[in-house]
Amino acid sequence: MTRTRQRGAPAVELVLLMLPLLLILAGVAEFGRAMVYYDTLVKGARDAARLMSTQTPTDPSYPALLTSASCTAVYGNTACTGQPLLPGLNTGMVTICDPATCAATNAAQPTGTGAANLVTVTVTGYVFPSMGGFLAALTGTSALQFAPIHVTMRQVL
Repeated sequence: MTRTRQRGAPAVELVLLMLPLLLILAGVAEFGRAMVYYDTLVKGARDAARLMSTQTPTDPSYPALLTSASCTAVYGNTACTGQPLLPGLNTGMVTICDPATCAATNAAQPTGTGAANLVTVTVTGYVFPSMGGFLAALTGTSALQFAPIHVTMRQVL
């Protein structure tokens, strides 16, 4: 074969090699983003449960604490100010189950040394936004809905 007939062959081979590698790299980046988003949701729910565990349901300021805990899970502060921790996250996705609202499962639960109230914060319905449609190419959908995230802590009596 002459040299002129093979001109451009290395470029074609490079593209054939780089295309799968770029797809793998994009998949790793997308998976990493999903893990960061999930971790942010878990930390927000944990902070809200921690806030709820500091007061008893009989405390006069307890009803305001329910709103503050929802704000903590979504905004990272008790005042519901600023941007949400994640795009698309809102307080309607946060459910708080405390001794007052879920007495059968959270009020005066027996322990080895007495009883404890429990507080459960649940984040449901969060849809992870895919970047650049990569997720759509793999799964046929451009969004991935996370499973509900539950965090339960003991509440002071």
